[in-house]
Amino acid sequence: MSHEFMSDKDDKNPLEEMQKQFQEMLRNQGSGAFFTQPPPGKSPGASAGSGTEENTSEKQREIIKRIRDFNLKPREVKDYLDRFVIQQNEAKKVLSVAICDHYNHVRQCLETPSLTEKEYAKQNILLLGPTGVGKTYLMRCIARLIGVPFVKADATKFSETGYVGHDVEDLVRDLVKAADGNVDLAEYGIIYIDEIDKIAAQGQQGTRDVSGRGVQINLLKLMEESEVNRNSQTDIMGQMQAMMEMQRGGRPGKRTINTRHILFIVSGAFGTLGENVKKRLESSRIGFAQAGGSTEKTAVEYLPQAETTDFIDFGFEPEFVGRLPVRVACSPLTRSDLEEILTQSEGSILDQYKTDFRGFGIECEITHDAVSEIAARADSEKTGARGLMTVLEKIFRNYKYELPSTSIKKVIITGEAVKSPEDALQALLADNQSSQRDLLAGEIRQFAERFYRAHGMELAFEDDAIAALVGESLKTDKTMRALCESRFRDFQHGLKLIARNTGQTRFSISAKTAKNPDAELSQWVLQSYRRSGSEKAKESGS
Repeated sequence: MSHEFMSDKDDKNPLEEMQKQFQEMLRNQGSGAFFTQPPPGKSPGASAGSGTEENTSEKQREIIKRIRDFNLKPREVKDYLDRFVIQQNEAKKVLSVAICDHYNHVRQCLETPSLTEKEYAKQNILLLGPTGVGKTYLMRCIARLIGVPFVKADATKFSETGYVGHDVEDLVRDLVKAADGNVDLAEYGIIYIDEIDKIAAQGQQGTRDVSGRGVQINLLKLMEESEVNRNSQTDIMGQMQAMMEMQRGGRPGKRTINTRHILFIVSGAFGTLGENVKKRLESSRIGFAQAGGSTEKTAVEYLPQAETTDFIDFGFEPEFVGRLPVRVACSPLTRSDLEEILTQSEGSILDQYKTDFRGFGIECEITHDAVSEIAARADSEKTGARGLMTVLEKIFRNYKYELPSTSIKKVIITGEAVKSPEDALQALLADNQSSQRDLLAGEIRQFAERFYRAHGMELAFEDDAIAALVGESLKTDKTMRALCESRFRDFQHGLKLIARNTGQTRFSISAKTAKNPDAELSQWVLQSYRRSGSEKAKESGS
């Protein structure tokens, strides 16, 4: 019956046309066809080559302009990095030169498009070093300085080749998202892949070959130059959105993203690699290490001497290593480095904690001996700068919980407080006990004011009631507001009955009432009915 009501015009409505295109797209997924036809008036080549300039925001245009006008020198880049990252001078120098070379080449290609046809060995970067030494922070700072989109991912995310949603090409698509959909801007971005050492095959006869080797091969294609479809074949929503834009007659953006000018930086701890390098060097000078009597170096200290053959023996494909010509090792952080991070680095985690306290109106001061003790404890964590966060969290956890609810407006953290934070906190609270009682008493009066505004009933707390409530608040670790609201939760209902019976609107709260308000209220209500009844009897008798 329903077919009788469908006209020829209905058969060609836009929704059904879009559905037909979508079905056709699904049939053609294997060939990489995302659209069944170009938009009206546009050739397929014109669609693919058209940019997103009409949709480019002012901010995006400014970033592209900065790339076109790039004129930073390596020393200027390093000076900027010095503000945020402590030590790692060699890594900063290498990165500064590589970044300047790369974006100078990008600028020249934009000025003279014919240069893009010439061969250019892109200076993708391999960073080595233990956790927490600043590898990721270095790259974030560089991306922020240049203003380009930046994407970070862990190589382990792609450990299962072919796993839906974990395609290495998604990294390039994520750059487009970081560029707010602007493909032109994304094509000058930076992709940073951490834990790259985790995808090394490590010569285990295929144990990790399916995942590790496969990911390496897919990555090396991206790192040189390739075209990545803007919408993944598994991204049905993205493909539908693109078709809907075409259906509306809008101007589509680029269908692919070119990786020629995308800079790839990979990093990893490479712990066992240092041991392999150590063995190689020691085997080349048999007996020298024992005879020299020099101080034994740790495995990490051998990373700067790693050669291409070491990476291949570690489990990397020769072609993959070849796509990473710029290699630099970051050194472990010492105790003095950690102190400098706390006191000299812009964006120090210590400044973050001070800002957190300032949000509650509390000034936090850290003494020099406290900084030294924090650095010493963080050093023992063996996680680099990340250890600072671990130590600071242990110190300040209860301070941040307790102090905002007190009258304390300044806290000084000493070396002794770092060693015994809980004892220092309890001593501080004890010294402030008198002021704390005054603060809690004030909160009782604030509760009474809110109660009056809400119900028109005045609660007059007597001194003994205030003392009882303050003592209970301190004993039970409840805020005064929560204690009063819980204790007098339904108080207004009984008081309104009393007010209706007697006209009374002001009530004195004694310690007895504060301790057991429901029982006292019941007596008050009963008395109000008796008073009301006797007054009515007098009126009728007169």
